[in-house]
Amino acid sequence: MGDTTSFQDLFKKSVLHLEAFRNISYIDFVLAMAVSFLAGLFIYYVYSKTFRGVVYSYNYNVTFVLMTMITTLIIMTISTNIVLSLGMVGALSIVRYRTAVKDPLDTVYMFWAVSAGIATGAKLYPVTIVGSIAVGLALFWLSRRKVREQPYLFVIRHDESATEEIRTRLRKMTYHLKSKTVRKDFTELTLELRLRDDNTAFVSEFAALKGVLDVALVNYSGDYAQ
Repeated sequence: MGDTTSFQDLFKKSVLHLEAFRNISYIDFVLAMAVSFLAGLFIYYVYSKTFRGVVYSYNYNVTFVLMTMITTLIIMTISTNIVLSLGMVGALSIVRYRTAVKDPLDTVYMFWAVSAGIATGAKLYPVTIVGSIAVGLALFWLSRRKVREQPYLFVIRHDESATEEIRTRLRKMTYHLKSKTVRKDFTELTLELRLRDDNTAFVSEFAALKGVLDVALVNYSGDYAQ
């Protein structure tokens, strides 16, 4: 019966050849880091141009560049030696991330950065380049198909003398009543509207009505508002 190689033999051989890790070509290393950096910059550019949320975070966007490069380093490290692979898995298993990602699309960008880093670390540069271009084009195309009308919250606070006039004007608008607060001195209405960015002249008209204390138009998306 032929010789068989057990996992223990592979492990011992890997330990004996641990120094082989230091023989990685510097050219391959520099090339991989350059490709991962450029791929991360492309992800950064696509995210900044296609972002449609309310609060843009520069720091969050920068993490995509660093995540791509760090993932490349990890893949290049664990691909050289089984001992390093097991050690890296054990080290990463104790890491806990508690920052909540509220926008599902942000998760897509995170997976994109990790995938580009994995492909680059495995020296599959065409996969990194072509795949990143394909994903970027898809995101650009989908972002342009977004509905032009944006959701807004229209808040009106008024006293009793303006009630009838406000009702008359609201009949000409399409809205959804979100809340109504009645106090002794005033009434506060919160309405959901869908408007184009330049269609906000009515705010000044409502503010000029007699009996209206103040008005506010708030753009919101999901759980965020400004």
